Amino acid sequence: MKEIVNTKIKFREPFRPFAAVVLEEAASDYFAIEDPQKEYMPRFMLMVAPVHEDKWDVIPATTHVGGSGRLQTIRKEWNPRYHGIVEAFCQATGVPVVLNTSFNLRGEPIVNSPANAYNTFSNSDIDLLVLDKYLIRKRT
Repeated sequence: MKEIVNTKIKFREPFRPFAAVVLEEAASDYFAIEDPQKEYMPRFMLMVAPVHEDKWDVIPATTHVGGSGRLQTIRKEWNPRYHGIVEAFCQATGVPVVLNTSFNLRGEPIVNSPANAYNTFSNSDIDLLVLDKYLIRKRT
């Protein structure tokens, strides 16, 4: 996944790491963080923690060289929709962690409007764009 995002969307060097968003209740199963519910920094992607070695191959796209990972915890009360997406991914794969990155192309500011989102979608190899309750697909 890391290679796909780097080559089709971000257009950046392959060594640059990505962050992980993880269900708060599962964070300590993947990262060396004792009590995620009491930690403030990972709520805002401000923390790097060791990834448990037995999880390196489970979440390779978000495990940095050396075995650490920048994480963001997500709690249902904070963002039920986002939590639901990660939870659905977990139900499908058994892994409560997804790759998380800013929505922008290399050299461009972070997307902050539907027009920006559509421009980024149009100028990359992103397959689908979700805007609120709408799903946009490229013609093939």
